[in-house]
Amino acid sequence: MCLKELDNKISNCRKCDLYKTRTNTVPGDGNPDSDILFIGEAPGRNEDLKGKPFVGKAGQVLDTLLDSIGLDRKDVFIANILKCRPPNNRNPFRDEIKLCTGFLDKQIQIIQPKVIVPMGNFASSYILEKYGLKKDSISMIHGKKYEVNTLSNKIFIVPIFHPAVATYDKNKMVYMEKDFKKISEYIKS
Repeated sequence: MCLKELDNKISNCRKCDLYKTRTNTVPGDGNPDSDILFIGEAPGRNEDLKGKPFVGKAGQVLDTLLDSIGLDRKDVFIANILKCRPPNNRNPFRDEIKLCTGFLDKQIQIIQPKVIVPMGNFASSYILEKYGLKKDSISMIHGKKYEVNTLSNKIFIVPIFHPAVATYDKNKMVYMEKDFKKISEYIKS
């Protein structure tokens, strides 16, 4: 299966009730041959309208952070745990995560990234659990590098704060900039 076929499956998904309130599905966007996969929580209002991840204020923060290490959106792939917007940008429900992460797992299988950057608590919890790693709060683990060996490759996992936190807590940007410098170093190694 390729990403285009998977995107089609996502656009026709009715596994949970989020399909009833979405405008568009938001499967993911970027370079499918990238070594780096960024994973957010769920689409917001702007993402739901445009069908692309991280196109609002959090996306502007992400773009700034990518630029700070010499990367652009075309250099990475960006996805979310959920592929549809929860109403009023509420947190994802556990059953929604369970029903939707099969799509994310398939994206990881197709892209085969060398570095996975889960952004925020929901994405970090899912990815760490998926690879059998100890979960903790994002404030305790942001910027920390985890190394896992899969059947096909070695993956570095680097949880970071969700870019949205920098839109309401400017102090978090300092931590995020440091974490992105670490990501850059991990990519080079």
